[in-house]
Amino acid sequence: MRIAITGASGKTGYRITEEAVKRGIKVKQIVREKSKVNDNFKNTETFRLSLDNKDALDEALENVEALIIATGARASVDLTGPAKVDALGVYRQLQSCKRVGIKRVILVSSLCSGKLFHPLNLFGLILIWKKIGENFLKNQSFDWTIIRPGGLKEIEEIESENIDYTKEDTQFKGSIPRRLVAKCCIDSLNNKQSINKIIEVTSSSENKKVSFKKAMQSI
Repeated sequence: MRIAITGASGKTGYRITEEAVKRGIKVKQIVREKSKVNDNFKNTETFRLSLDNKDALDEALENVEALIIATGARASVDLTGPAKVDALGVYRQLQSCKRVGIKRVILVSSLCSGKLFHPLNLFGLILIWKKIGENFLKNQSFDWTIIRPGGLKEIEEIESENIDYTKEDTQFKGSIPRRLVAKCCIDSLNNKQSINKIIEVTSSSENKKVSFKKAMQSI
């Protein structure tokens, strides 16, 4: 399998790349022009581009079976960032997918996506724009999966962390290591039961351990 990962230099994106490479998946990393990437990954190519350059984006997405969108606005004084990245940026990627024939798309979004009264919205109404990005994806042109993680943690000690998988608009607080979010994205790739689902994920040592496959049967 060959996939593309946008936002592959980000804190979640590079972990998605690592998890894909571990499983023998060939990866095209799509990053911003000045982003730093790990050059030690085997089975990876790197494309540096702006998402508004549709020709470059189309070229980067050619000959892949799936796209994982891990782009996300960063905290900034520019409050238009979420609109540009989480809505317009997703839209541009999906339009490119249509042009090159990619049907399978996995989007990393956020818990509480679409909720208006939330502290995160002080940063450019980010949860509103994330919901708009989700809505762009939720159509019959795609076999889509949306992963909505809770607060993202940097820890790599994940052995005691068990994921709570739920359907949309079920969880409203909690956190999860970025590494486990990355694993969820890769687990989704070949799981047909994850198609056309919004999956909310948090983790805790108190949760019962459940496999991704079993969780998809109950969501």
